[in-house]
Amino acid sequence: MGLKVAKFGGTSVADTNQILKVQAIVLADTDRRYIVPSAPGKRSVSDSKITDLLYLCRQHAQQEVPFEEVFSIISERYLGIVEELGLSLDLRPHLNSIKNEITGGATQDYTASRGEYLTGLILAQLLGYEFVDPSGIIFFDKNEVLDFERTKTAVSEVLSMHERAVIPGFYGCTPDGSIKTFSRGGSDITGALIANGVNAEIYENWTDVSGLLMADPAIVENPKPIDTITYRELRELAYMGAKVLHDEAIFPVKGSGIPVLIKNTNSPGDPGTVIMRDAEPVTHKGTITGIAGKKHFTVIVIEKSLMNTEIGFGRRLLTVLEAHGISFEHMPSGIDTISLVIADQQLDHKLDKVIEEIHAECRPDAVEVYPNMALIATVGRGMIHTPGIASQIFTALYNSSINVRMIDQGSSEINIIVGVETEDFERAIRAIYSSFEE
Repeated sequence: MGLKVAKFGGTSVADTNQILKVQAIVLADTDRRYIVPSAPGKRSVSDSKITDLLYLCRQHAQQEVPFEEVFSIISERYLGIVEELGLSLDLRPHLNSIKNEITGGATQDYTASRGEYLTGLILAQLLGYEFVDPSGIIFFDKNEVLDFERTKTAVSEVLSMHERAVIPGFYGCTPDGSIKTFSRGGSDITGALIANGVNAEIYENWTDVSGLLMADPAIVENPKPIDTITYRELRELAYMGAKVLHDEAIFPVKGSGIPVLIKNTNSPGDPGTVIMRDAEPVTHKGTITGIAGKKHFTVIVIEKSLMNTEIGFGRRLLTVLEAHGISFEHMPSGIDTISLVIADQQLDHKLDKVIEEIHAECRPDAVEVYPNMALIATVGRGMIHTPGIASQIFTALYNSSINVRMIDQGSSEINIIVGVETEDFERAIRAIYSSFEE
């Protein structure tokens, strides 16, 4: 097909058996030339992620508490994997160096990054690929913000000299050479940056699920998988709480139009989900792509006659929020009303003061507060081409005796957001999903 970059998540490299699955997947396709591993994740519910153990080691070191016992768990896990794989790799010098650095006051970023680093060394030898440390190709500026252009150039130049390579995920370096990590889950970003830099045909993201699902399986029983989804739809679902790719992992491949394929390491034969560019033709007309939602919102409804003729009303209203460091999620409006949808954590201990200042600054006729709200987004590019989608959603909610407290739909018509009582959240998602399941 063409050059592929394959990123493997923590569950894919959690133990020897999982790593052998990774080996089989990589060697089954010679186009998989650049491999990006995470640190080993949990092997069971009661197990610990390597990254969490590394954080704990540093925390103990900072408090001058011995961390040898915790570090020995990390060492034994890695050394056991090497032995079980029958590799000649000696990780002891690397482990000793890491332990000494932590003892000497290593930064949190350096400490956390070592899980990916050690996994990368193991995979490189197992696969017979070269090891490329991302600290030499992924760069952050002096403000610790990703230097995208420098990174893209470095990835292209350095990897052009390596036919096949393993590049650990999650970290790069700052101008002074210090290790800098992305936020948790950042190996997704590394994989996307590598895919962009080498102009990959496709970016494969291997995890423990067979692609994305139309709804949360904890709410909807056996939701259907999503075959294809656009970057834009993905962003909408992720924003509304769907557990998908790391938010920042989309932009490097989105800009260059590289598709992302979500695959299951434990079921490599499953088709997975393709995340494609927004310009691709709509193939799911007449249905939706997915449903996602979040709880814990408060809606503040401001009413004032002739609000639409009062210049500066909206500015004064939002200035009140700005003064208290509050951001809003949505702002549906009518001729004489504006509703502010705000996450509860934003309003913590501030609500009464905000209401008081809205009255003082905007002099509304009335202000109503509706707590315990949940938002549900029904997302799909095909919605704009299909009459009756909104009716179908609201009929489903009506038939389930669920009261809709708010409706918000952007002009792009890629999603419809409804606000319901928090206690109706799960029932509402199941009702909407069921209406499109046929």
